[in-house]
Amino acid sequence: MSTVLHTEASPGWGGQEIRTLAECRGLVARGWRVLLAGQPGARILAQARQEGIEARPLRMRGPADPVALAGLAALLVREGVELVHTHSSIDAWLGGLAGRLLGRPVVRSRHVSIPVRRRWNPVYTLLADRVIASGRGVEAALRAAGVPAERLVSLPAGVDPARFSPAVSGETVRKELGLGWPTLGCVAFFRSSKGHADLLEAFRALLPHYPDARLLLVGDGSGRPTLETEVERRGLEARVHFLGFRRDVPECLAAMDVVVLASLRSEGIPQALLQAMAMAHPVVATATGGIAELVEDGVTGLLVPPGEPDRLAGALRRVLEEPDASRERAERGRALVLSRHSSEAVLDRVEALYRALLRP
Repeated sequence: MSTVLHTEASPGWGGQEIRTLAECRGLVARGWRVLLAGQPGARILAQARQEGIEARPLRMRGPADPVALAGLAALLVREGVELVHTHSSIDAWLGGLAGRLLGRPVVRSRHVSIPVRRRWNPVYTLLADRVIASGRGVEAALRAAGVPAERLVSLPAGVDPARFSPAVSGETVRKELGLGWPTLGCVAFFRSSKGHADLLEAFRALLPHYPDARLLLVGDGSGRPTLETEVERRGLEARVHFLGFRRDVPECLAAMDVVVLASLRSEGIPQALLQAMAMAHPVVATATGGIAELVEDGVTGLLVPPGEPDRLAGALRRVLEEPDASRERAERGRALVLSRHSSEAVLDRVEALYRALLRP
């Protein structure tokens, strides 16, 4: 049984962390020993412990933190780690350096489409044997930064179609919140790049046409208090529900009539859209990052330019006013996700990559 260390320096909880944890969980189920190192108190570590994954708290203050580097190197030796898989900028430096010092192969996952500055290239060219890009947009950004093509592997996120199935019922959530029709929803970490403010503006524009509409916001993050204040200022407290962190995400999605993601930038292949599409939900999203690889406008969902809440509101009205067409797009979206983005297919490729690097 080979031992792999995943590292995640981000203290937050969003699609990147969900994907990292899902891959750890899947690898454990396939017989790998997986350790996960993260910031003390980070939600991903708490979740890992609950799922029986070996979690190791490690303070990582920056990419040149000598204490963290020594701690990682000691962890690799003590636990017999054979391969390091990094996920964020800080731990990519630290994990890459520790791996190089001890002769362990290193895999670096790049989850977002933010352009990579050339001066950061050593993370990808010297400190990683392979770089996983979470979609074609991310891969293009890495190529533009000079990452050699032979080191790049394009591997979008996967979704468990058994957990995120059209058969899941949202009735419990609907009763809990007293929801009617239509119910819009978004599952995303609260940060400015996710476009929650635009979504709120689009929702407000929808209310004259659909006075019973509700908006569910699943997730947490530093931007939540600002948005809550804006909801109160507009008098929408009875219509906008902040659900926070939820363990019943499939049931929350099942309670939504339309799933929306109004991101402004820096998206890979968003977990929330994969999950919603696997459940055959109509989706409306912005054409940024890797979203367009998943949502083809008019085919598997509706796309609008980022930062244009009026266009977003128009797309939402179109979904609600054209139920048959919306249902057909949703079914095509589900077929796409099942054919290209199943979690088992993703794990097959991750395992193959690991085995190639561990081969004597």
